[in-house]
Amino acid sequence: MKKIFLTGQRSFHNRGCEAIVRSTAGLLNRAFKNVEILVPSDSLSYDEGQWPDANEDGVRFVPSGFPSFARYWVNLQRLPIPSLKKAGWPFPLPRAYRDMLSGVDAVFSVGGDNYSLDYRLPTPLLAMDGHAMDMGKPVVLWGASVGPFDAEPYFVPIIKDHLKRMRLIAVRESVSESYLCSAFGLTNVIRVPDPAFLLKEEPVDIENFWPGEPGDGVLGINISSVINRYRKAGNDLRKDLSHFINQIFKETNFSVLLIPHVITDNDSNNNDAVFMNPIFKNLKHYHKRIEMMDDSLNASQIKYVIGKCRFMIGARTHSTIAAMSSCIPTISIAYSVKAKGINKDLFGHLNYVLDSQETNDTSLWKTFKKLIQDEQACKNKLYEKMKSIRNYSETAVLRLSETLSSF
Repeated sequence: MKKIFLTGQRSFHNRGCEAIVRSTAGLLNRAFKNVEILVPSDSLSYDEGQWPDANEDGVRFVPSGFPSFARYWVNLQRLPIPSLKKAGWPFPLPRAYRDMLSGVDAVFSVGGDNYSLDYRLPTPLLAMDGHAMDMGKPVVLWGASVGPFDAEPYFVPIIKDHLKRMRLIAVRESVSESYLCSAFGLTNVIRVPDPAFLLKEEPVDIENFWPGEPGDGVLGINISSVINRYRKAGNDLRKDLSHFINQIFKETNFSVLLIPHVITDNDSNNNDAVFMNPIFKNLKHYHKRIEMMDDSLNASQIKYVIGKCRFMIGARTHSTIAAMSSCIPTISIAYSVKAKGINKDLFGHLNYVLDSQETNDTSLWKTFKKLIQDEQACKNKLYEKMKSIRNYSETAVLRLSETLSSF
């Protein structure tokens, strides 16, 4: 039996993380048949509740062992002090974590965009994956978007040397692939689709939150507070979105379903339901044409719900992946390389991507009209691309088998 530990994973409160873990577990089971997958968690009971039959895929949830002071250290590393950038992670890792690593055959670093500057310097993750490599464990960076790191020049040689040591880097889009191969000169890079493209749907009763008058179809919308970080001060995203939805109701016969995809207990600033609730209340007078999805649904159930929509607009990457893998025409609101790279690979253009800084009621309406016009062509393109994604994934399974066969 292969025993594999997943780093970069901490909680299913982010349904994108859940989607990656579920789909990766499926691929690992296909690659190795008999496998135990250790999934770290900051909230064991919550994650086990989100996936109660995880043991059927060989998944066992374990305490994350993530140092509680890590966020203070990475915030400190934001200061323009070169020695801090170069310091990496100068602390010992918890004994429980080191003991757990000693008993596994390989480490898969997941999480999508952990190896970027989207969440500060990723030094805690470098320490975890680096320790595994020091122990002789093969480390695979799996289904990721990576970089760019140009904004932190003192960190570039550190991350470059670290990535070079990995057994395999499987990136999910061509922008990251080009960056790693061209800028870093790495030769251990392959491209595979984000594993969440293969996430299986789980049917769920939608009657309690589906718009009572769907009209010509339902537009799913996921908006998150993370977009505000990249917008100019004073621009009110929720106000813009409310104006856009008003225009939808006045000029079309579509209804709207607000879809939370990150739902945290202890951080209201990173909770999609909390962020979108004022929009919902503001437009509640449009009786039966706008609703908000039940925020307790798991990632597979959310994909099922999104699959019932006619169109989708998403800020969270995995809300858009759930839609596009269901062949739903989708607008992606991009705040990093990942949305642009994924769209470029799927469509060959960025016509359905809105940069976060340029997202307002006017740009949303203009792009949505374009999406309506291109609806059938977009669906056809996604249908064809999903065929090749499934083929890509078969190749990935074979590559994983070859890469880890001697361990």
